[in-house]
Order: sequence, then structure tokens, then C-alpha cells
Amino acid sequence: MSRRRWTLKAVGTEAKLLLIGIPVLLWTLIPIYHMVLFAISPRGTATSGRLWPTSPTFDNFSTVFRRQHFYLDHFWVQLGNSLFIAVAVGVLTLFVATTAAFAISRLRVRGGRTVMNMALFTYFIPAAFLAVPMYKTMGNYGLLNSQWALILAMVTIASPYCIWVLKQASDKLPYELDEAARMDGASPLQLFRLVYLPLMVPSLVAVGTYALLLAWNEYLYAFLLLSNDRSVTLAVALGNFLAADDSPWELLMATGLIYALPPAAIYYTFKRYMVGGITAGAVKS
Repeated sequence: MSRRRWTLKAVGTEAKLLLIGIPVLLWTLIPIYHMVLFAISPRGTATSGRLWPTSPTFDNFSTVFRRQHFYLDHFWVQLGNSLFIAVAVGVLTLFVATTAAFAISRLRVRGGRTVMNMALFTYFIPAAFLAVPMYKTMGNYGLLNSQWALILAMVTIASPYCIWVLKQASDKLPYELDEAARMDGASPLQLFRLVYLPLMVPSLVAVGTYALLLAWNEYLYAFLLLSNDRSVTLAVALGNFLAADDSPWELLMATGLIYALPPAAIYYTFKRYMVGGITAGAVKS
């Protein structure tokens, strides 16, 4: 009888999870489905209301790759801009967060935790509210319309969280390793390079990927800080498709799918590091 009750309880739990999971899955997949639907529809038929195009085609992707539309004149340059900015943000954020977390957690510099908490306090202010002050700041330093303005802005936004994640992960490392290394004559730089970095690889990959994807998907700051067609990211260029009344929806969705592929590939490549690294330190042993 107890086994039957346990089985009925398990079935009930699974049913509740399915009732929640299926609508969430559909809600997530429907926009992606419509992106694919529009991207493979012939020109002028995307808004026909059909659940599947009568003549699916990949001509829209060919048009994007060959830049055969005036909105796509700088497609490859803008895609390169997105890649450069995302990689630069990932590398710089990783450097700032790694060195800061090492100093706070392992070297235990005075006031380090206070500085970290003050940095995290900035997240109480929505990033959108900081866009105008950031624009003014970049203007004062002559960085407007420079890709480094966006890079520095995104590093500023990503660093506090990344420092906190790495600090939490670093706190889990046995401090006896540091003491043993110091007894062998290791300097702080050698301790950082030979002990700290090898043990922190999963968390480093996680925060680096997080910062890279954050910069790749950024629109607001890229729209405000960059204005030249040859310097903007592809995310901003996609917004130009909506400037006309007869927007080429098929090309917009095809470009959007192409733009979504690199971050999806990066995420699934490093997924196990993302899950393990970002949750590091969440549970104290």
C-alpha cells in the first residue's frame, strides 16, 4: 500500500512538473519557430499566416551572406565588430575579475570585501538607468563612437558579478595550499599562476563566457555609444531593419538566426563549466 502511495505521489509530482514545463517549453520555442518560419519563407510571404511556407527556401540566407540588400552593406564588418567587442569584454572582464578575486580571497587585502560589496551595490540600479551617465562620461573622455567605449562600459557592468562568483569559488579552495606554496618560497605572482589559476579553470571559463555573451547580446549601450555604420555591432544594425514601413522581415529573421548561432555554440560548448562554475561557492561545505 505504501509503495502504491509513493508511486501515486511520484506520478502526481511528475504531472505537476509537466503541467509547468510544457507551457514554458512552448513559450520558449514559439518565437524561435517563427524566426525559422520567416527566415525560410520566400520574399513577401512571411506574414501570410501559414504555419509552414508552401515553398521553403534558403535564398534569404544567401542574400545575407552576399550582402544583396542595402541594410546588409556592412554585414561582415558589423559581425566582426560584435565578435571583437565580445571577445575583448570577455578577456578584460576575466583579467579584472580574476586578479580582484585573488587579491580579496587569497591575499586578503584590507578593505577588499568592502570594495566588492560596494561594486555589487551598483546592481541595485538598473543598467538602463546608467546608460545616459555612461554616455556623458564617455563623451567627457572623448570615447564616443569608439568601440572601446562599449567595451569599457560592458566590462564595468559585468565585472562586479564576475568578481563575486570567482571570490566565492576561491573561498572553497583549501588555504593550506597557499601556505605550502609560501613555505616553498612562492611569491604572490607564482601562487597566482601555479596554484590559483589551474584550480579555478571551470569558474574562469564560466565567467568569461558569461561576460562574452553579455557583450554579444547588448543593444542599448551599443546603440548609444556607437553611431557609425562601420563601427556598430550587428545587434544595432538589426534594428535598422525596422526603420522602413516595408521592412524585409525574411532578411531580418535570417540575419537574426545567423547572429544567434555563435553564442548558442559557445554556450553548449562550455555548458558544463557554466553550470559548475557559476554555482561554485553557492553551497558551503
